[in-house]
Amino acid sequence: MFVGVARLTLQIPGARSLKDRRQVVKSFKERVRARLPVSIAEVGDVERHQVASLGAATVGHDSTYCTKILSELRELAGTLPDAILADVRTEILSFGPGGEGIEGGIESSLGSRSAPPGDFSDLAEKWGKG
Repeated sequence: MFVGVARLTLQIPGARSLKDRRQVVKSFKERVRARLPVSIAEVGDVERHQVASLGAATVGHDSTYCTKILSELRELAGTLPDAILADVRTEILSFGPGGEGIEGGIESSLGSRSAPPGDFSDLAEKWGKG
């Protein structure tokens, strides 16, 4: 399993108010969500009129897929009529086959991995529902 993450910094030179800025950011986020399989959110200082920082993430079975999606995200950001793509930083994280190597999640509460994937009967017992 691979996770691709990106941080985009947009300059919005025509924004004279936070309302102008929000309109550009909201429009971009809606376009991204409609066209690409990513989660996207504003992550930076939301009080600056002419700068917006956004974070995006995608999950895939191989790194090539994540790289392709983040590349398409970058291209989409580069075509914005009301903003300039000032910076993009990306990273692809590997968690091994089937997500092996993820720590601190539900796997840690399952104890041993003897149950087949998706079998949560031991959790149901633990919570008194079994």
